[in-house]
Amino acid sequence: MRGLLIFEKKMKSRSIVIIDGCRTAFMRSGTDYFNLHSYQLAHFPIKSILQRNSLELDIIDTLALGCVINHLAVSNIAREAALLAGISPETPCHTVTQACISANRAIADVANEILSGKSDVGIAGGVDHCSDTPITFSREMRQKLFKAQKLKGIGEYLRFLWSLNLKDFKPQRPLIAEFSTGKVMGQDCDTLAAKCKVSREDQDHYAVRSNLLAAAAYEQNYIQEELAEVSFPPHFIPVKRDNGIRADTTYEKIKTLRPAFDRKNGTLTAANSSFLTDGAAAVLLMEEEKAMALGYTPKARLVDWVFTGQDLQNNLLLGPAYATAKILKKTSMKLSQLDVIEFHEAFAGQILANINALKDRDFCRQNLEWQEAVGEIDMKKFNLWGGSLSIGHPFGATGARLLTTAANRLHKENGRFALLAACAAGAHGHAMLIERL
Repeated sequence: MRGLLIFEKKMKSRSIVIIDGCRTAFMRSGTDYFNLHSYQLAHFPIKSILQRNSLELDIIDTLALGCVINHLAVSNIAREAALLAGISPETPCHTVTQACISANRAIADVANEILSGKSDVGIAGGVDHCSDTPITFSREMRQKLFKAQKLKGIGEYLRFLWSLNLKDFKPQRPLIAEFSTGKVMGQDCDTLAAKCKVSREDQDHYAVRSNLLAAAAYEQNYIQEELAEVSFPPHFIPVKRDNGIRADTTYEKIKTLRPAFDRKNGTLTAANSSFLTDGAAAVLLMEEEKAMALGYTPKARLVDWVFTGQDLQNNLLLGPAYATAKILKKTSMKLSQLDVIEFHEAFAGQILANINALKDRDFCRQNLEWQEAVGEIDMKKFNLWGGSLSIGHPFGATGARLLTTAANRLHKENGRFALLAACAAGAHGHAMLIERL
């Protein structure tokens, strides 16, 4: 009993800190990373973490990566990426998936291991490579191919070939849709924007804001500090910049674009929606006393984090509002106490709907268990280095980018507390509160 009490006291005194974070440049799918595999892309930020921090290869106790688009041949991308980066084979690695908050889940997994005392040092992050999406055939064709594994003799093979027809060879186009509703997320966001009275004009202005802020962050050399070194055969030309940012975008240029999802009444377009992206990101987490003992200076402490689930029909993309309300109540914090706020930008309409929801007293009372409105977000603190609309959104990696940027912004802007939040398919939400050290 005495030993258990000592163990519990030790666990309560542990805290998790972020030492460093980096990512590959985020590239539009089908461009620079087209010939890479997901695990190859994922190894770059891991390797960069090791090199930037002069880490011994066997010091990593655990490694977790988030990923949405996976391959059967490489089912545990975290393991293959870690080995390629040089991590000791004695380090256990695992891959998780929770749609657009997969990296957030991986970070929480590693943080929980550290908090419980099972690990002291861990790497977490994620990757997605839409350019390498597996292409499948119809269920009927897959069943035929499965049965064909048992064929014997030329006669059975000939009968199998004669059983095939042209429609069997038609590939199934991958669709980014909500499984339970059958709708793509853009359709849900069109509905949400209309319900929350978010205008097309406001969405377009927000999209311009995201692009111009990202371009400005590059001009000030803020984003470059987060980028891992990426080069690969045959040319070994370094990839040094996100290629989705439109530094010259204007409201006049994008206001005439046609709706992308609801062609008749929709307000979402290619310009105010995030685009398919290839990229990877990782963060280095340590137990605080361990970090000090090893001589590292932490950037920030992970104060707390939450995950939420909402109704899929009406609140699919309102995860940031639900998660923000939950973590603020849990930590007895207010929006006004936050110095840095980083939300994942799936769509401009989604961002604006969440901002509106947090300041809507009726919505907060009916849905978020608050007696009053959670509060109004100060846009002078919000996504000041751009976001997913401009930088890009590799589904499994964005959460690690958000954490890295939030920690770095706290130091650049001399702030104390930062909040990061995101929505995800399945009507999930996530929020994390960090404190500068």
